[in-house]
Amino acid sequence: MLHKFFGFDPMATLLAFVVTAGVLWLVQPVARRLGLLDCPGGRKDHQSPTPVTGGLAIFVGCAVVLLWFHSSSRAVHSLLAASVLLVAMGLYDDLRDMRWYTRVLGQALAALMIVYWGGVRVEQIGPVFGLGEMSLGWLSVPFTVFATIGIINAMNMIDGADGMAGLLGLAALVMLAFAAMYAGNEVLAGRLSVLCGALAGFLAWNMRLPWRPRAKVFLGNAGSALLGLLIAWVSFRLTQNPGHPVNPVLALWLLPIPVMDCLVLILRRVQEGRSPFSAGRDHIHHIMQDAGFGPTRAALHLAWFSLLCGLLAGQAMRLDVPNPLLLLAFVCLCIGWYLLSRRRSRAVAFFRRLRRAGEPVVVQGAVQDLE
Repeated sequence: MLHKFFGFDPMATLLAFVVTAGVLWLVQPVARRLGLLDCPGGRKDHQSPTPVTGGLAIFVGCAVVLLWFHSSSRAVHSLLAASVLLVAMGLYDDLRDMRWYTRVLGQALAALMIVYWGGVRVEQIGPVFGLGEMSLGWLSVPFTVFATIGIINAMNMIDGADGMAGLLGLAALVMLAFAAMYAGNEVLAGRLSVLCGALAGFLAWNMRLPWRPRAKVFLGNAGSALLGLLIAWVSFRLTQNPGHPVNPVLALWLLPIPVMDCLVLILRRVQEGRSPFSAGRDHIHHIMQDAGFGPTRAALHLAWFSLLCGLLAGQAMRLDVPNPLLLLAFVCLCIGWYLLSRRRSRAVAFFRRLRRAGEPVVVQGAVQDLE
């Protein structure tokens, strides 16, 4: 019998894992018949058409278990309704390619659903600047919508290699779960156990493994949008709950790679006269692959770096390091990556040195299988 641990529910985690992994297995032939496939070509480096049903399966896994264990919560109902909207739009986008402004409009509607139906919003940002309570007032709703759209698109942008968005998302959700347990918010920790289980069920099909050299399924636009929404919803619930206060600045350090990569790319593309939503091979994982990292190694390295950032930020808060300093440190991280990546060759050389420095402690045969 599996027992709860400070709200984290192993049984719910396992059930969400099994449901998600099972749905992915069941819908693969359906996806191929319907054309829900990501086909090779252009800047894409996978070798065969791959189903993009990860988002649908994660939603089903989360919905089944959340409704079973948390069916009375308006906040959960609003999250699931918003998820239906994003998953439906994402699946259509994977089939037909929607305009970027249509996607943003759908993301805004999803954010408004969790605000007005579920009562989940960003109201206090004063603690970020060490100012105590500082209500956003009428700006609360637009700020929540803006933050939600930002996180969704950060996850969409980082979804460019097998296991990348899934591992970074799982790292963020696990750290949010520990933050919830530390804060005494056992209800949210229980819900996070469901989200972690569902995402792990997806990664069982998405990760490259020694016996499987390529991902069997992708997140798709539906999946990356859903993952961003889930992380945004949990972050708002955790940092804006007066009964279990967690400083909002911690959320930045739990998702450092997607946020940093997104901000720097938007700035650089605007400077180049390009749309921030244009495609390109200018993400951090693309640079790492140019430096010799395989997709799996790049995803694993960025995931452990995210976990390290979250751990250090959490310990800094326990030691009463001023929150404005933690915010300044994150800004410095973004500036440092912007300066390093201004010249692609310099960024590639940086990661190539890191890869060579780590080679003596890597089991070469296993690495070659994974890449």
